[in-house]
Amino acid sequence: QLRLVESGGGAVQPGGSLRLSCVGSGFGLDYYTIAWFRQAPGKEREGVACISLGDDTNYADSVKGRFTISRENAKNTAYLQMNSLKPEDTGVYSCSATTAVLNPCKLIRFPYNDWGQGTQVTVSS
Repeated sequence: QLRLVESGGGAVQPGGSLRLSCVGSGFGLDYYTIAWFRQAPGKEREGVACISLGDDTNYADSVKGRFTISRENAKNTAYLQMNSLKPEDTGVYSCSATTAVLNPCKLIRFPYNDWGQGTQVTVSS
């Protein structure tokens, strides 16, 4: 089974940047569509960004132009570069994966069936 471990979260001021990493083990991430989701306190989990097997990307409107998803297959790692962070970006960020062929990739929970534990991102002055 694929195991995903996120890192890179933390506390940052508005306007700051963070880069989240999602390291896979057990299987190569190059066989997976990868997505990042986030969940703020009291809110439902929402899809933020995804990258397909062909490296096409899809972003939530709220993060377009600020966030960039990428993958580095040699390191079996996916990234989420987050710039110009806002307080509303606060939440637990989780990476997820699916072997389903999605074009474009989706920002809904289904069909992602492998999930990491998440990393906390707090944007506050």
